[in-house]
Amino acid sequence: MVTSSKLRIGFFAQHQVDELRVEETPLQHLLRERPEEGQAKLRARLAGFGLMAAQAETEVGRLSGGQKARLSLLLSTLDAPHLLILDEPTNHLDIESREALVEALTAYSGAVILVSHDMHLLSLVADRLWLVKDGRVAPYEEDLEAYRKMLLSVDKPEQKQKAEKPKAPKPSRDEILALRAEVRKSEERYNKIVEMQDKLAAKLANPDLYESDKVGELEVWNRKYAEVMDGLARAEALWMAALEKLETAEAL
Repeated sequence: MVTSSKLRIGFFAQHQVDELRVEETPLQHLLRERPEEGQAKLRARLAGFGLMAAQAETEVGRLSGGQKARLSLLLSTLDAPHLLILDEPTNHLDIESREALVEALTAYSGAVILVSHDMHLLSLVADRLWLVKDGRVAPYEEDLEAYRKMLLSVDKPEQKQKAEKPKAPKPSRDEILALRAEVRKSEERYNKIVEMQDKLAAKLANPDLYESDKVGELEVWNRKYAEVMDGLARAEALWMAALEKLETAEAL
């Protein structure tokens, strides 16, 4: 292996989450690694990984799985590595932790080598596949579904494939990335409307709003709630449509 003398490599694996000091806060973790940096800069680093002021001062043992994963990834990338190696990072992680990892990887600007059996993770973040086989590593031009079929048929005798209908052109990497971005935007739009719905529901649950002198105000809030519910249905439909387009493109 020949590498540049300036190459910085970071490593992150699921077990590193368990190595965090549960009695310390995320800020204390960073202070131990970067004692020369001011707290303002360290807090900015934490905020960049979704750990805001409240989480920065919370003991790690009280953080959620996703927040711990964010902290571990931050510690792994403190040196701004050009190359990040992830070894089965989602083993035994909960859903929140996996989504946090996907979110961080899609925002990461460096190169990533990801070793994983998690098809969902790979489909969301990988834009190039490599096949390790017979002592060699080579680019794999097919998709994950083709790889799955290859594994299942490895012990079966070769058979002539039946004539298939011409497939649609395989989307380019930029097209796939654009579809993924649309899915993320649609999901964010949906989540924002859900937050609005929760706030309006809390408002409508206030008994004071149902007093006789507040009938007009109640009608206004009910109308707003109906509008939000209508928007929520449209946002969900757009999100599902974006997901369908992405899944169709990735299956080609």
